[in-house]
Amino acid sequence: MTARLPVFPLATVLFPGLVLPLHIFEERYRALVRHLVGLPEGAPREFGVVAIQAGWEVAPAGPGARPTPSVGEVTLHEVGCTAELRQVTELADGGFDIVTVGRRRFRIAEVDASAEPYLTADVEWLPDPGGPDEVADLLAARVIAVFRQYLGLIRADPEEISEQLPEDPTVLSHLVAATAALTVDDRQRLLAIDDTASRLRAELRLLNREAALLRQVRAVPVPLAELATPPTPN
Repeated sequence: MTARLPVFPLATVLFPGLVLPLHIFEERYRALVRHLVGLPEGAPREFGVVAIQAGWEVAPAGPGARPTPSVGEVTLHEVGCTAELRQVTELADGGFDIVTVGRRRFRIAEVDASAEPYLTADVEWLPDPGGPDEVADLLAARVIAVFRQYLGLIRADPEEISEQLPEDPTVLSHLVAATAALTVDDRQRLLAIDDTASRLRAELRLLNREAALLRQVRAVPVPLAELATPPTPN
């Protein structure tokens, strides 16, 4: 079963439970905010956030691969997350500052660029993990330990890493995916993983990779002359 959902392409990946503030200035997305605000009381005020994959069509890879959702010259990733509208501030110029929270994952079945000023899509809801998972619990403890070591490498003040991390494995997996210094592609792959244990395993590999790179970079001295050289314009 599919559902119709407004879609907002962004250069970022949203995860369930994570906060995403947005500044809305394009007229089509102003129309989207006005539509959501005007919905009846109790109706879900949410839209789909989908990361932009490329500025051109990308051919599907491998036998049986599904076509990549594409609109015009923008190619979208297949899996996204809904953003629930929590706070709206209308600006003097007609734009909006909004605060949203990630809610549920979906897979795009078909994109429609003509039905509304903004994109809409038929989406399939992806399953949420349910019930206790002993493997995920064990992996969560390992991820917490490795994530704290990773934070110690990227934060100068040790007191900054004393915050409490969530014990729920699924919540933890989303938090780590959203806050670690990963590429959009890395985050997208994590969002597309259906079960928590597999996502935590992937995060262990990514965190160990990033920590190794950080240690290597810190161990290699950089000449002061290089630090003083301005970057070459592209």
